[in-house]
Amino acid sequence: MTQKDSSVLFSLQELMTLEKDRVRSEEELERRAEEAILRQQREEEARRLADEEARLRAAEERRRRDEQRAREEGARLDAIRQAEVERARLEAESAGRLEQLKRQQQHEKELATLHQDQGKKRLRIFAFSTVALLFIALAAGGVVIKTQSDRQHALEGQLASLESDRASLKDHLDKATTPEARAELQRQMDEKDNAIKALQTTGAAATTKPTSTQRFVPPTRTTATTTASSKPCNSFDPLDPCLR
Repeated sequence: MTQKDSSVLFSLQELMTLEKDRVRSEEELERRAEEAILRQQREEEARRLADEEARLRAAEERRRRDEQRAREEGARLDAIRQAEVERARLEAESAGRLEQLKRQQQHEKELATLHQDQGKKRLRIFAFSTVALLFIALAAGGVVIKTQSDRQHALEGQLASLESDRASLKDHLDKATTPEARAELQRQMDEKDNAIKALQTTGAAATTKPTSTQRFVPPTRTTATTTASSKPCNSFDPLDPCLR
């Protein structure tokens, strides 16, 4: 083989090597392009999934907040209704005591009209004392009702404030990212829960506590009855004291 043939053969081998390198480069470029497309598709899919997950989390958080607000509003309305019921009950009891005292006073007045004797003066004194005690009982009942109503309103205000603080802490807890911040927020929420339970227990005890006003019991008329008993009984008069 001559030197010329060797040069031609070397040139052909070099060309073939260059062609193979070109083909490999094109294949590598195509492979890289396909990998880039796949990688971009995977990244887009991951972003889409992340966006969807974030949207779902936001929707769930809004739903929880709405439910929490609804529960707090329901609790507040229940507390107001219970306070109104308790006030109506106290007013009805006061009205019942007033009516009973009025009937008793009317009965005593009738007795004073029927008996024109020494007991008349004592009956008049008793009627006056009954009126005085009636006004005292009414005043005491009004003070008790007002005190319980103010106490109930104060408890409701404190409960509303505590529940608002707890809701705010709950929002911060859901957004907290570090364990230390979450632990601190959880501790503060526990303190708010304990305070709410304590206030609710105090409110329940206050609503079930019996009223301090005592039922009025009129004094006995021993002297008047003794004086009236010295007279003959009238069996046709049901109000005659000697028939009691």
